Amino acid sequence: MKGSRPEQAALTSNTDLSKTDETRRVIEGMVDGLNDHRIDDIGEFFSAGFRWMGNQGCGTKVGLKEFQDNWQRPFQAAFSDKVCIDEARLYMGEWAAAFGRQEATHSGEFLGIAATGKRIEIRYMDFWKVIDGKIADNWVNVDFPHVAAQLGVDLFDGRGWEVYDRGEKNAPRPDTGSS
Repeated sequence: MKGSRPEQAALTSNTDLSKTDETRRVIEGMVDGLNDHRIDDIGEFFSAGFRWMGNQGCGTKVGLKEFQDNWQRPFQAAFSDKVCIDEARLYMGEWAAAFGRQEATHSGEFLGIAATGKRIEIRYMDFWKVIDGKIADNWVNVDFPHVAAQLGVDLFDGRGWEVYDRGEKNAPRPDTGSS
């Protein structure tokens, strides 16, 4: 790398590897709880003041109540019969990460889209920090554009980079300053 190298992986640099098994138990229990559609008693897995930090469109929830009221309840109102399927999980000390999908039925309004009854896939990535046996922080990326596309809405209005993949447009190239 040219120039000074920025600090990398600062949040995981001092993780206590002896906590790996405990972190695994917490995450596996939490995923089972989400698959059981638990809301009111999900605090078994989350600290009261935990932070849920989502991508644009998902928002940030500070505390268990905000998570329950502003993520879990609206999500379950929009998507019923859901099941979470982690395709991969990684554990390292107090840290865990996963990516996967939820399969669900679009049974309520989502992003202004009325219920369609369609069975859809909701792709996600999660990164968790577990402290004292509870999830303290959760960084999340949920692929809302993919969900909307399955419901017939293109959030990018035809300007997504998939047009390059399909050969409909040529991808721009950076100006390197050389001729």
